[in-house]
Amino acid sequence: MTAVLEWLRNESRPAPTRGELAEAVRLTARTLAATAPGSSVEVRVPPFVAVQCVAGPAHRRGNPPNVVETDPRTWLLLATGMLTVADAVAGGTLKLSGARAGEIEQWLPVT
Repeated sequence: MTAVLEWLRNESRPAPTRGELAEAVRLTARTLAATAPGSSVEVRVPPFVAVQCVAGPAHRRGNPPNVVETDPRTWLLLATGMLTVADAVAGGTLKLSGARAGEIEQWLPVT
């Protein structure tokens, strides 16, 4: 996470390497999955990770009914508490689909 913090605080700073970005995204998404165990919501941060989390009805096949999808920078801002779910949705950088997708907000930030 330290490799991406300055870039998260100020987008004009040099961007982290792809490897650093991937590691930070995967670590925080997997931390969310560990702290909010379950499989009723799928969190997607392409191209790096997709995790299932939040207790409730399990999803096993086809398109999941509750999906959270965003880009890596937005995800890291959410994961660190530098951005709220409401602001990300309003800004169009976070897409929530399904009645339970918004429940991830209670598990953020993860770091």
